[in-house]
Amino acid sequence: MTALKVFTAGLERWLLAVIAAGVLLQLFFVLRIALMAWWAPQSTAFERSQLWQHWQSGAATPWRQQWVDYAQITPALKKAVLTAEDDLFTEHDGVRWQAIEKAWQRNQQAQAKAQPGSRPAKVYGGSTITQQLAKNLLLSGERSLLRKGQELVLTFLLEQLLDKRRILELYLNHAEWGQGIFGAQAAAQHYFRKPASQLTTLEAARLAVMLPRPRYFQNHLQSPYLHQRAQAIARRMAATAIP
Repeated sequence: MTALKVFTAGLERWLLAVIAAGVLLQLFFVLRIALMAWWAPQSTAFERSQLWQHWQSGAATPWRQQWVDYAQITPALKKAVLTAEDDLFTEHDGVRWQAIEKAWQRNQQAQAKAQPGSRPAKVYGGSTITQQLAKNLLLSGERSLLRKGQELVLTFLLEQLLDKRRILELYLNHAEWGQGIFGAQAAAQHYFRKPASQLTTLEAARLAVMLPRPRYFQNHLQSPYLHQRAQAIARRMAATAIP
């Protein structure tokens, strides 16, 4: 057997191994998501990553997280989060392509206007609630085309295997609301000293506004933007449908 044939045979075995590993990984994801129809995951990939960093840094900030069922989360918070993050949640199939394209265009414009040596331009996102959940549940924080493709696959699986109510329940129980603060119950207790079932409309709107930059707003609770944006969200909430 020539050296070329040996190399080709080895390459074929390697490619088959990679394909088999990829198929097994997707089957693992299918099983995990299917189980989530009735099983509440204790943590997400993002939370485990943050917990590891939290532990390594020796931070004294306590870790807060407590699962609560959908009915124990006030409709005000569901409406506020969907109004702020994904107002067509009950209508789309997991991805809003126009929103992604619009976000990409805004990011390109922001980068073009940025001055050398200035602060990084604000990054606009076009992800739906389902995409955010897919990313936080099972993926790492790296940014790459391969990871984005996997996110879209997981988004499709979530939408096919779970209903909208369960997707929102999972999201609200694992969303980050500050350093070591995960889930609606922990956020309500930390910021307002009450359970998630008793949040007022404006309190729910303030939590919703925090979602894109939770650690920043954790340290800037008196931000005029936070107050004004929360009021705007509160005025729009009535028109937002929830599952």
